Amino acid sequence: MIAEVIINRTAKKLNRTFDYRVPENLEGLIFVGSKILVPFGKGAKLEEAFVVGLKEKTNYPNEIKEIAKLEEQLKDEQIALAKWMAKRYFCNVSDCIKLMLTPGSRTKNKEKRIQDKTINSIYLGKDIEEIEFDIEIGKIKSDKQKKIIHFVKDNEGVTIPEIEMLTDCSRAIVNTLIKNGYLEIIEQKIERNPLDLKDIETIKKREKTEKLALTEEQEKAYKTVEQKMEENNYQSFLLYGVTGSGKTEIYLQLIQEALEQEKTAILLVPEISLTPQMLDRFIARFGKEEIAVLHSKLSIGERHDEWEKIKEGKAKIVIGARSAIFAPVEKIGIIIIDEEHDGSYKSEANPKYDAKEVAKQIAKQSKCPLLLGSATPDLKTYHSATQEQEPDVQLLTLTKRANQSSLPSVQVVDLKQELVNGNRSMLSMDLYSAIEENLKQKRQTILFLNRRGYSTFIMCRNCGYTVQCKNCNISMTYHSYEKKLKCHYCGYEEKIVTICPECHSDKIRYFGTGTQKLEQEINKQFPTAKTIRMDIDTVNKKNSHEEILNRFKNENIDILIGTQMVVKGHHFPNVTLVGVIAADSSLNIDDYRANERTFQILTQVARTSW
Repeated sequence: MIAEVIINRTAKKLNRTFDYRVPENLEGLIFVGSKILVPFGKGAKLEEAFVVGLKEKTNYPNEIKEIAKLEEQLKDEQIALAKWMAKRYFCNVSDCIKLMLTPGSRTKNKEKRIQDKTINSIYLGKDIEEIEFDIEIGKIKSDKQKKIIHFVKDNEGVTIPEIEMLTDCSRAIVNTLIKNGYLEIIEQKIERNPLDLKDIETIKKREKTEKLALTEEQEKAYKTVEQKMEENNYQSFLLYGVTGSGKTEIYLQLIQEALEQEKTAILLVPEISLTPQMLDRFIARFGKEEIAVLHSKLSIGERHDEWEKIKEGKAKIVIGARSAIFAPVEKIGIIIIDEEHDGSYKSEANPKYDAKEVAKQIAKQSKCPLLLGSATPDLKTYHSATQEQEPDVQLLTLTKRANQSSLPSVQVVDLKQELVNGNRSMLSMDLYSAIEENLKQKRQTILFLNRRGYSTFIMCRNCGYTVQCKNCNISMTYHSYEKKLKCHYCGYEEKIVTICPECHSDKIRYFGTGTQKLEQEINKQFPTAKTIRMDIDTVNKKNSHEEILNRFKNENIDILIGTQMVVKGHHFPNVTLVGVIAADSSLNIDDYRANERTFQILTQVARTSW
């Protein structure tokens, strides 16, 4: 048997197959999708490779080498997906296959791979009758040894620290019993579960554990998707619903239906939306054991164990960010992509794939529905869903909030007029007054500053003019070290301006204020208010995201300041005011879809205030 393999190297010249002979000891074990080690080149060095085809004969019978070792097995569908991705995104097949391998196994050196996390458990080393006889004849005399033996008899599998703590005996006594064969140590594998710290009983008291009654619009959307799941048919849907319209409840009930049909489900959310509150809602409904979570904040060991949990069929629901679409789930019943408009579904690293497109391909392979949800859908998705003839995506709409509440009122303040009135602060007078009133009423405030507005640009504060590229009609970016304006699309450059070409004023300002500066100004204007900041600088540690939100909720903090992560997936009943600082600044970033992105984020912000 001859295997066609792809060598795991990124060099373009190796984006081809090589023939290797399958040795007798691996016959029947090598399949399409196997990860293997093979000798490559003139030396004896082993290279990681993937089997992408099998055949009986080779065109190079005298030259081919043998496969050295079998490492891991992928499914035929995964190899087919990798080949599709390589063609679609002009990249190497091996790079696409690596996305589907168990985290921590993607290295050639065995000693560097992720090891199982284990614990040393203590068991009786002999039959209890034999041990009791030795006690009777005086072979075991120490009262503490007897105490430990009887404790382990009733609690087999305990650890040495537990024995020390619960029997008030030293480790030396335990070691003596082990040395004499009365106790034995058994190394047991334990899973690194990122949800272990979750208190499920507390979550169930706080979150709804039963299905909620669906509104007429929700029921119609649910039934439409559920029918395709029942028929085992592929169809893409766009669930276009206003903020608070109950999209998540539809997700929950569709996933429940998938489980009842003995199928699995994948839910993709933007990394920024993977909030503790969002996960709690799913844990309350399905429990911790059914769910696997995959995102960048997990350690490599946790990702490894979650992947294995999925592969072994223990987890039926996968919730995660972009890369979770490659999880090794079997019998997929539905794929859901929440906040489908979010730009983070596109990978910026090689291979540069779009998770929405990959999800569509997987849904076709699995013959299951793909549900895209958003209150502000991507214009391309919406256009596809509103085609009169044979739309690629079927449109489902939710026009009302699930609890019949009204949408929050929105007030737009023109800061040009504020400037005329002498206010040079980052806060308008209306926002200042609203924060002041909220503090008096002991209510909470969220202040949002769009992170995408961080790219420095130049704007006239008198008339609002921004310098745009003469070729691309997008805002030029200011590079302070060169004192130039540059277009990040076509490369056009020009000198900085000091006088506005439109109104001829000298009120030219450089924008790019960050959350740290905003926090400083808030502390200056409201010295008695308790503030907390959430941005990329304050959530760089594990679980810091959850800790900040818990502090905001439980420690009577008045004002939460932050970037997009403060307005994604949260519900704080005591938040009655949301302020957006420099709301139009994101219109001036170097992105041809800046208008669309600004509308999307501002609409998302509006749901944060209840």
